[in-house]
Amino acid sequence: MGLLFKAVLGAFVVVLIGILSKTRNYYLAGLLPLFPTFALIAHYVVASERGIEALRATIVFGMWAIIPYFLYLLSLWYFVGMMRLPLALGSAVGCWCVAAWLLITLWAKWQA
Repeated sequence: MGLLFKAVLGAFVVVLIGILSKTRNYYLAGLLPLFPTFALIAHYVVASERGIEALRATIVFGMWAIIPYFLYLLSLWYFVGMMRLPLALGSAVGCWCVAAWLLITLWAKWQA
């Protein structure tokens, strides 16, 4: 049941993004993915299964996780001026992957 609820919630967010992208305030479609829908689920699960200290560590990691997302946006802003959209999106995702990998690697060393 929990998995079905999460899938329905994710589908709802995707549909809402599609609707918002067609409105006069289309830029709100860029804000909606940042609503902590999945973070709420993740934080509840971590706290329920691992306790408050694990939740606090997850929260701190989440704060650092803003950096890969920022680098995705920055690189996408740059790439859309010089590439076709699919290539720009793929390149920006690549930048996010490198930044996320670096964050995970550094976090694991710091936590060890």
